[in-house]
Amino acid sequence: MNFETTPVEAVNISSEYTTLNGEPVLRVVKKEKLMEFDENTYAKLIHSSFHNGTIEVKMLSRLLPDAPDFARGFIGIAFRINEDDTQFESFYVRPTNGRIDDPIRKNRGVQYFSYPKYTFDYFRNLGITDFEGPADIGLDEWISLKAVIHGAKGTFYLNDNEEPALVVDNMKHGADARGAIGFFVDIGTEAFFKDLKITAID
Repeated sequence: MNFETTPVEAVNISSEYTTLNGEPVLRVVKKEKLMEFDENTYAKLIHSSFHNGTIEVKMLSRLLPDAPDFARGFIGIAFRINEDDTQFESFYVRPTNGRIDDPIRKNRGVQYFSYPKYTFDYFRNLGITDFEGPADIGLDEWISLKAVIHGAKGTFYLNDNEEPALVVDNMKHGADARGAIGFFVDIGTEAFFKDLKITAID
């Protein structure tokens, strides 16, 4: 992806092409629905359509000066976004949970959710832990994400590790969902993205 020419649509976020340490990046900050989690808050690639294949991107997050104390540096991807932004699948990371001593937070380093119903809050209220897990990550460092999507299965890798950070066998919108790709950000986060590579199978 050329971060200077690829058009994006800002969905409840602000975005701009800029440079970070001399490299072209896309900067994304959430602006609407400020105190609600797992919402449609992303920079959506215009004219993108994705069903099966691989999404690779590098991402870095920082906490904003006014970030609330529950901010975690949330940053990730949305995919199979429908036309009116009312449903999509998502995978994101919480860098402040990556190397913390608290065992509960440490196991919440990565998260899958499915908009609009199946948010992290929905899973936690039901005691479902299948859609989150630990990761050795931190703020203000580049994190490489590779998402391998096939049918209803999503396999998510971080930082070129051979073992996935999370495997989701039953993504909630099913095997036939198709739609756009977006750069996801949540509360209190300044997010940067670069080096996007999409390999579509069909």
